[in-house]
Amino acid sequence: MILEEVFSPKAICVDLSSDDKDEVIEELVELFAAEHPEVSRSEIIESVFTREEKMSTGIMHNIAVPHGRTSAVKGIHGVIGISRTGIDFDSLDGAPVTLFIMLISSQGDNELHLRALKRVSQLLEKETFYKDILEQKTPGDVYNVLCRYEEELVAI
Repeated sequence: MILEEVFSPKAICVDLSSDDKDEVIEELVELFAAEHPEVSRSEIIESVFTREEKMSTGIMHNIAVPHGRTSAVKGIHGVIGISRTGIDFDSLDGAPVTLFIMLISSQGDNELHLRALKRVSQLLEKETFYKDILEQKTPGDVYNVLCRYEEELVAI
């Protein structure tokens, strides 16, 4: 299990307050930083914005997977945010984003970073995953749904 270790209920927000792309990235990083106060917020924000400048990570059907690599962290960490109203994220399909799955990893963990991105991608291919995540009302419930879907993938 990869994502079970990358995410935690403390790094999940089921009702983001942001109105635009820059704000939501900052809000997600703040959520992460609240759990990891020793980490440089500015380095994480810079790594995610640098990645976004290359191409939007608003990938499909109301979903974005912003990510970045930085020396500010060790290993890989994840943050999940849900916007109940949708946020313009310069998505490839032009649709507003409601589900954000952010990955932050150290620069040296390329293999684990790619494995986590692949696992997220596999979950997003499941038609019911997005709907099930959005139906959840608490961070713990979102985390449990994430873990349940990942467990189903591993069992295949």
